[in-house]
Amino acid sequence: MTQQIIDGDAWQVILAVRDRDNTACQRSEIRFDEGVIRLQRDGAWSSDTLLPAQTVRLFDLYLPLAMAGPMVIGQLGQSLDGRIATVTGASRYVTGQEGLVHLHRLRALVDAVIVGAGTASADDPRLTVRLVAGRHPCRVVLDPRHRVDSNLALFTDNAAPTLHLVNEPASEPPSPHVDYLDISQCQASDGSRPEQILALLAARGLSRVLVEGGGLTVSRFLEAGCLDRLHVMVAPMLIGSGRPAFTLPDIEELDQALRPECRTWTMGSDVLFDCRFPGSV
Repeated sequence: MTQQIIDGDAWQVILAVRDRDNTACQRSEIRFDEGVIRLQRDGAWSSDTLLPAQTVRLFDLYLPLAMAGPMVIGQLGQSLDGRIATVTGASRYVTGQEGLVHLHRLRALVDAVIVGAGTASADDPRLTVRLVAGRHPCRVVLDPRHRVDSNLALFTDNAAPTLHLVNEPASEPPSPHVDYLDISQCQASDGSRPEQILALLAARGLSRVLVEGGGLTVSRFLEAGCLDRLHVMVAPMLIGSGRPAFTLPDIEELDQALRPECRTWTMGSDVLFDCRFPGSV
């Protein structure tokens, strides 16, 4: 058993676990400001110390993600009726503040965060870690048809490395922190091939990936069987129309439906569904 001492709180422990080589040992002991925990390689943990409820909650939710090797997490925030935006594309914010903090924690635990061209254009997101401690992930814009404006914050703010995934880039990147990545070989008649996109990212050392949106992009990765986890934050609101969270092939019988293992977490007025697919941690 290895031992580690961390000068910090529960979230600092999770970040430290995320940054170390978790394949080196089966078990480890971590001493931190609030006590001592024993951690197994699959993310299971125990403690002889009575830890605060919020610490237990953080460890239960995030340690399995921090311990994981290569992993792909899908993430969406939706209304009770399964909408992620209105008919005009307004989506800020469907979920509440605790949901936003959770999203920033996910960003801090991955190497790269992916958004589709529609989400990049509609939301002009920064995709950085601001609400919690943690380093920024590489930002990845999936834009085969090169539709996204180069003046977006992603391409101009120099906050984090950014990959612009396009077919046959014909110009120089708009900023030193931006690289083009040619995905012309990753295309199918019905869109991009998620498994090939992930292979290109893994070749750059980006093996822990958050697919943050939008609904079509997350749906493509889900349909391709590329998601290990799916986090769906459900807000107590009814939008009644607008953009759906998921767009998947039609099924005729309910036994064809996807039924992942799920845990639920209350986050303010929202509920997080932490869905795990076969083979994930």
